[in-house]
Amino acid sequence: MKEEHASAKKRTVLEKLLQDLRIGDILVVSKLFVLADSTRHLVEVLDDLEKKEAYLLSVHDRIDTRTAAGRTFRANAHSLLGLQKDSKAGRPRKMDDNVKKAIQMYESKQYSLAQIKEQTGISKTTLYRYLEN
Repeated sequence: MKEEHASAKKRTVLEKLLQDLRIGDILVVSKLFVLADSTRHLVEVLDDLEKKEAYLLSVHDRIDTRTAAGRTFRANAHSLLGLQKDSKAGRPRKMDDNVKKAIQMYESKQYSLAQIKEQTGISKTTLYRYLEN
């Protein structure tokens, strides 16, 4: 499958692909940045693949999660996400009711990012920013 989108915010093909994965499937991408819009998004995809006992192969980045090095990459991605969270500087943002609703919808895993944005007006980037704090 090929994602055809003008914006990183509409990833319907990716969402459908991840839902349909079966044990042993391999998700092949040319580069990681084509797959994920942020470190958090990459970690979520890697975790989803692991839960479904599926794998990632990033051709350009030479990452194959079927190998020991690929499994180490997943652990390193988690560490980087933790580092990013720890190094966030500045004044904490105040959450409004829409942000709280968006976070609840996201954490319920019952809504797509598009549905969350439609109902709350909160973009994926903004949602991920709040989740990282």
